[in-house]
Amino acid sequence: MSRKEPRIVAELGRPETPDETAARKAAASRRHRENRNVVNLIAALVVCLAVVLVMVLVVLRPDVPEREPIDVAGAAGSAQSITDEPLIAPKLPEGWSANVAEVRTGADGVITWYAGYVTPDQQFLFFRQALDANPTWLVTAIEQATPTGERTIAGLTWTEHDQRTLEDPGNLEYVLTTEQGASTVVIGGTADDAELQTFAEAVTAELTSGE
Repeated sequence: MSRKEPRIVAELGRPETPDETAARKAAASRRHRENRNVVNLIAALVVCLAVVLVMVLVVLRPDVPEREPIDVAGAAGSAQSITDEPLIAPKLPEGWSANVAEVRTGADGVITWYAGYVTPDQQFLFFRQALDANPTWLVTAIEQATPTGERTIAGLTWTEHDQRTLEDPGNLEYVLTTEQGASTVVIGGTADDAELQTFAEAVTAELTSGE
């Protein structure tokens, strides 16, 4: 029987030596193990993601009941005992909802009737009605906003503080202030001119209703 000649490796142009053969087999084995590790890692990640997805889909979440709008007129009636000055409860069209209405007393002792509203365009507007306030209270309440003009609404003159060009005016993008009787009133928020006008007219109607 004739002796089988060693296989010639194309890259070498000659048969492999025993050492080269062993090195080639070891490298192939190492690559196989590395590939298996990568595949196993990917499979583990897929399993983990699947478990998380199942938990998100399966776990029951209790429905959060929608918060009922605040009855500002009712709250104002309940709070009226604190003062002889009529507390504001503006009458607004459908689509407006109040999310807070409460009496507040500041560190300076000034009592304030406050209500905040979500507008039909999902913006925020509020009023503060301070009773027997002092100039310091007003400056603090509007965070030292600079007057930018005047605005007359239903015969009542308001001082405006337009801060919509500032980088971060918060909820005081646009502010109106006025005094009527014993009340110092601040209107402010993030709504556009149309919604602001509607709100300011409703507040003004309350302020001038006793005249």
